[in-house]
Amino acid sequence: MREEVRAATGVAGSAFVTAWDGALIATTERLVLRTFRRDDLPLYAALNADPDVYAFLGGVPLPREESDAIAEWAQQLYASEGIGLLAVERRSDGAFLGMCGLHHQESYREEIEIGWRFAPMYWNQGYATEAASRWLDLGFGPLGFDRIISITEPDNVRSLAVMRRLGMEFDHAARVVDGGIEFDAIVHSVTAERWQRSRS
Repeated sequence: MREEVRAATGVAGSAFVTAWDGALIATTERLVLRTFRRDDLPLYAALNADPDVYAFLGGVPLPREESDAIAEWAQQLYASEGIGLLAVERRSDGAFLGMCGLHHQESYREEIEIGWRFAPMYWNQGYATEAASRWLDLGFGPLGFDRIISITEPDNVRSLAVMRRLGMEFDHAARVVDGGIEFDAIVHSVTAERWQRSRS
């Protein structure tokens, strides 16, 4: 992710004016999926600096500047391609829960990956599965993707459980690079045909 962030903010940044408008993307029973607002950025930075969040993401919490750059990269990706790792808000009270969405992972540039990241206080409540399900509906619906993958480390039991709840199946094990850090990973996948069959 970090390599794509550097490219977007260093090169594409001059071509895009980032709109921090919280534009609505979709809703679910409990959630609003939207772009980031400026007032999300301190909360997103706190999430990205939480050691529990980063236990399976290279083990290095992000500084505020890098967290903000990731949010800006996501906004630009949404503006250009209709995808991005974007904000998730709780409908009942407007709380910022974290992010979820689709993007191109550094080691799988020709694929679409679904990813999520939520503050620990919102874990174990089904929010990741609910948000990711809606993004898969978009990915296999109006966005027209044929296949979507998800990547995590082998010991990340929470993310693996979400993948299984989404109907994703083991695809392969790999050495994956993210932000210049190489690590062992498990890749799961789901096809449009399988997703549509499960939804019907």
